Amino acid sequence: SIIAGARGPPRPRRRAPAPPPPAVSRRTFVARAAYEAARKMMPKISDTERVALGCGTVGFDREIFSGKPSLENLLTTYAPLVTLTDEEKSFLANETEELCGLVDDFKVLEDKDFSDEVWRFMRRQGFFALKIPKEWGGKGFSTAATSAVLVKLGTASSDLASTVAVPNSLGPGELLVRYGTPEQQKYYLPLLADGTFIPCFGLTGIHSGSDATSLIGSYGVVEERDGEIGVKCTFDKRYITLAPVAGLVGIGFELQDPNNLLKGNGEEGFTVALLERSHDNLEMGPRHCPLHAAFMNGTVKGSDVWVPMDAILGGQERCGFGWHMFVECLAEGRGVSLPAMAVGLGKGAAPMVGAYARARKQFKVPIAEFGGVQEALALMASDGYIAMASTELMNAIVDNHEAPMVLSSIMKQNVTNRGRDIINHAMDVSGGAGISMGASNYLGSAYMSFPIAITVEGANIMTRSFQIIGQGLMRCHPHLLDVVEALQSDSGDAPSKFMAGVKNMASHGATNFGRSVVAGVKDAVSLKGGETGSMKPDAFVKLHEDRLQRLSANFAVAADLALLLGGRLKFEEMFMGRLADAIGAVFLGYGCLHHYARNHDKVDAGLQRVAEHALLRLEAEAFEALKHAADNVPKMPAGAHHVVGSVLRTAVAPLGDFGATTKAPTDALTKATADLLTTRDSDYVSTLLLPGVYTSGAYQKEVLGALSLCLEADAIERACKRARKHPTADEQKILEAAAAARDRIVQVQAFEKLGHAERAPGHVRPALAQTDAWLADEPAAREAAAA
Repeated sequence: SIIAGARGPPRPRRRAPAPPPPAVSRRTFVARAAYEAARKMMPKISDTERVALGCGTVGFDREIFSGKPSLENLLTTYAPLVTLTDEEKSFLANETEELCGLVDDFKVLEDKDFSDEVWRFMRRQGFFALKIPKEWGGKGFSTAATSAVLVKLGTASSDLASTVAVPNSLGPGELLVRYGTPEQQKYYLPLLADGTFIPCFGLTGIHSGSDATSLIGSYGVVEERDGEIGVKCTFDKRYITLAPVAGLVGIGFELQDPNNLLKGNGEEGFTVALLERSHDNLEMGPRHCPLHAAFMNGTVKGSDVWVPMDAILGGQERCGFGWHMFVECLAEGRGVSLPAMAVGLGKGAAPMVGAYARARKQFKVPIAEFGGVQEALALMASDGYIAMASTELMNAIVDNHEAPMVLSSIMKQNVTNRGRDIINHAMDVSGGAGISMGASNYLGSAYMSFPIAITVEGANIMTRSFQIIGQGLMRCHPHLLDVVEALQSDSGDAPSKFMAGVKNMASHGATNFGRSVVAGVKDAVSLKGGETGSMKPDAFVKLHEDRLQRLSANFAVAADLALLLGGRLKFEEMFMGRLADAIGAVFLGYGCLHHYARNHDKVDAGLQRVAEHALLRLEAEAFEALKHAADNVPKMPAGAHHVVGSVLRTAVAPLGDFGATTKAPTDALTKATADLLTTRDSDYVSTLLLPGVYTSGAYQKEVLGALSLCLEADAIERACKRARKHPTADEQKILEAAAAARDRIVQVQAFEKLGHAERAPGHVRPALAQTDAWLADEPAAREAAAA
């Protein structure tokens, strides 16, 4: 007051202005509103889906979703793993070669079983224990070595490869190594390693189909008997490979614990039990007949089967843990074993068909010179290269202790499809030689059985149209999982985390859109591509990595835009299938580059020819898939799908259809690629394909050995025709030898008696018996008719 009086009458005190609400408050309000709106649109993630999201690993697949994958990272991380030890090489050259020689594929197909000698050799030589560690008596081989064994076996007999594949991929052996209790490992693994027990895995129920983990009809209830808890199980399994001869089966079932007997030690849910064939109430033995293939496949059934808790894989604490076991181990079966079948066709069948096309003449010309045949052979060569290169990369990824679910799905769907294309083209070129079964038919068995690889472990239709993108978006997108976790959370900071994730996603999308447009314009004006092995290796690699990075950025934009569909995306399977085609082609393209970068100095220019043919096709596949996705964005409210389609179309093709990415292989490149299989102009076949393939069979030796002879004879004929002269005596000998070889090669087997009925004593073909009888009765019939 003194101060006030000295200064005059007091002025009305001004109220201090209230501080403006901090900007963060407004942002928080907006974030909360956006968070709540998005949360209403977001379907709740089930416990099963949440477990699945936590299974497996991500790696290079996330790089593709990021829009900028790196070949350098691939080479640094995985190139050192693409190799075999001396022990593995010896097993491939000796035991595997010997096993191939023991099998008569046509006899196996007729008998629907292997001989006692073959079964004994497989079991005692460790073919069912390639992945079991040495400490338990197994081979302890790498994934690369296991794949190489399957490839070689497949070139002798597809049934042989199928039989060996199952115990070394999805089976009790690998599950025991990873998850078994010490007691289970000590008892079972030595018996699996020495072949005493043949294993199988009972997963698929009669209503499961490709949704194998639905476990419909397979359930178990925790009960207590005589003071001990266990599980009373009922199950009805089918399509179980090796079940008819297995001594140990892993059974997947849905565990229920209504009385809480587990008491927190283990959970309800997908559980795996280990049962020996002699287990009470377990029914094994009946066989299916999968396309008349000979490998063992059948049913596993049980009603009220009592399973002690120590028979649960991993013990009681692993109850409900089956999802983790199944998903992580499935990566090897889908990503390694099944693609190995396609690699076998690319490495084994393709060179054989090429040599056959050189030997086989039509209109006095080797069919290898026909343009239509060259197209088929070139596709076989480049699809074979794609399968071989990507499988080598996938093997290295698995040997790096990764379990990439998305990449394994791509491998399963895409590479097995290419394997089917290879065998289809092989049959088209071979004609009657491919159709007529017998000891010299090296295609028929694989042709009949390859649809099995398309169907098993997730049908390719489902894998392409749902699984690859459904899993990939959630697991591999660099920011989506953060957003989803925020939406599923009830914590106070969830809205801010949600908005941070959305901001990161927007930045991610804008960056990839800009990169797409710039790279698209640059690529469109490029005149490179379509050469026939004429580029320097470094320039070749850079050209195609630039294109694949552009396509990866395109794909990343498409994936971001697809998220605008929200929960509806899972029902738009045609749209997801096109995105799966795109990411599949990009990954396989990087597999080809990874292989070429490691091997271009070991092979002549033929390697670049086939790599160029393969990469041009893959780049065009990805481009077309993304373009079709842009043209077919599913309908959205207020016509937003038109805007989304336009944005994606601009990112994919900023200058329209004009651009190098759309270039198909030229006819000159196609012919040059086919020549790799039908001439000796390159060492590509002898250096990269035939090593690791079974070529010791009589017919294989005949066909492959005749190639050089037929080429020499063809050259003589052309020279004589140009010079208008007759061949010399020495030239005539070569021509005659080639003609004799050609005659032997085109022969097919004919049987006096074919089938079980004809082989029965005294059997007469009904049609012949009828003809004889009717001819004997004909005079009387004519007289009766005349009367």
